[in-house]
Amino acid sequence: MTLQHVVVGVDGTLAAVRALDRAADEAARRDAELRVVYAVPDRDEAAPILASAVARVHTRRPGLRVTTEDVQGSAVRALTDASEGAALTVVGTRGFGGVTGTLFGSVSLRLAAQAHGPLMVVRGDHVVDHAAEPFDAGRHVLLGLQGDGDADVAAYAFEEAERRGVWLHVLHSWNHRHVAPELPSLLPATSPGQQRLAQHDRAEEAVPRFSLARLQERHPRVGVDARTVRGGPAHALLEATADASVVVIGAHRRTGRVGPHLGTVAHTLLHHSHCPVVLVPTDA
Repeated sequence: MTLQHVVVGVDGTLAAVRALDRAADEAARRDAELRVVYAVPDRDEAAPILASAVARVHTRRPGLRVTTEDVQGSAVRALTDASEGAALTVVGTRGFGGVTGTLFGSVSLRLAAQAHGPLMVVRGDHVVDHAAEPFDAGRHVLLGLQGDGDADVAAYAFEEAERRGVWLHVLHSWNHRHVAPELPSLLPATSPGQQRLAQHDRAEEAVPRFSLARLQERHPRVGVDARTVRGGPAHALLEATADASVVVIGAHRRTGRVGPHLGTVAHTLLHHSHCPVVLVPTDA
């Protein structure tokens, strides 16, 4: 059986150290190998950074299998290539567009739009939690659910909650679309416009229930709290990250002139989330 592995990019910055610590914890949770990747213009610069990374991991996680790789070239290309086949790829960023050496904010955004598998983005100010810490109901896994197309995203979130032994909080946020021009409050409850709104409300609120039912059967030990809120998903999710251990969202990639890019929700969370963000590639 092929050993699972977690990939992490390092560059000697504080954000990368946070990412390294988190990646070591994630590898330990999965009983996986940790692969430390450093992309530099000159490979002679890599040895001290990689040696320091290995020493730190062994101090925090004795017995964890660790390998290193120095790659000549860009961090985005190196980590995109390394992400293929990885259970998880972890990268650090300061967020808010701040530069932190090789792995700065725009790099994490570009990597999020290209990584082959789940990508965790950790800001330099995110506190690292330890896999051995006792259960804390406040440190749940948060899932941002867009719809039935996020099946792989939801599956990953369930697995993450099960690995951590915590609750899964699901937030499904939506806005009214194609609403009649009259103010809803002025329309009779039996008007066609109000009836359409009520039908749309019921359909949207049913999304989490139908999307998660089969996964709940598959993961009976995971407690689930699902709710639907009206309003912009980016704002609602951002507020909900304040007491979450990690937030899981879909990487809904769009192709433009400059290649694949992400939507508003991913941009907002990658720059401002209060906890690490995991982006799971989707077919959308």
